[in-house]
Amino acid sequence: MSNQVLLKTALLISFVATSGSLFFSEVMSLPPCVLCWYQRILMYPLILIFSVGLFRNIKESFIYGLTLSVFGLVIASYHNLLYYHLIPESITPCTSGVSCTSRQIEWFGFVTIPLLSLIAFILITGLGILVLKNKENK
Repeated sequence: MSNQVLLKTALLISFVATSGSLFFSEVMSLPPCVLCWYQRILMYPLILIFSVGLFRNIKESFIYGLTLSVFGLVIASYHNLLYYHLIPESITPCTSGVSCTSRQIEWFGFVTIPLLSLIAFILITGLGILVLKNKENK
């Protein structure tokens, strides 16, 4: 698969994730928790980074994007461990505001907002690794 296709796919994923988070908070009036804010901080710039990559060096844009997505993946993984009670809440950073374990949305009995974030960061990180390993480097 070409780097151009991988870049456009990563751009689409980051756009859908950003739009989804804004939809949940602004349209559905679901306030984000502390960990959600950190994930947003790492997801939102990816749209700009990957958009610039369309006109400049694709591999270079993925180096920057991969840095953000790996940090986002770590936070999203931690958030899911908290959310599904695999680690105790006593070590949670969510001391004020919305709890990081509150169930705001649950589609099909298991698809939650933290899970959607985790999936987006996994996909973007995977695409970044593919680009860096790809022989075609523009």
